[in-house]
Amino acid sequence: QVQLVESGGGSVQAGGSLRLSCTLSGRSFSIQHMAWFRRAPGKEREFVAGITWNGGSTTYGMTGRRFTISRDNAKNTQFLQIHSLQPDDTAVYYCAAASSESIAVVRPTSYNYWGQGTQVTVSS
Repeated sequence: QVQLVESGGGSVQAGGSLRLSCTLSGRSFSIQHMAWFRRAPGKEREFVAGITWNGGSTTYGMTGRRFTISRDNAKNTQFLQIHSLQPDDTAVYYCAAASSESIAVVRPTSYNYWGQGTQVTVSS
C-alpha cells in the first residue's frame, strides 16, 4: 500500500504564494507518476500538474505558468509551488500517485492512490 499526505495549504491574499507538499510512504518504489489535482466548489476535479517519479518529466494543465511541480526522490516528496494566487485558485488540492508506467496523466482515473486533500483559500 501507498499513503500520501499533503500539507502546506492555507488562507492567503490574492497575489501571494504557497508551496504544497505531498509525502509518500509505504510501497513508494512502485510509483511511476505523481500529480496534483484540485476541486473548486461546485466544479469537477481538475488536473493541475504531473511529474514522472524517476525521470522528472512534467506536464501541466490549463492553470498556466503560475504553477511549478517538482519532487525530491530522496525525501519521497513532491511539491507544488503556486505564485500570484488568485481567488479562482480556491480549491481543495489533492496529491495523486500512479503505479502504472503508461497512463493518461490528466485523468483522475489513472491514479490509484490519493491524499486527503489540503484546502487553499485565496481572498481578494
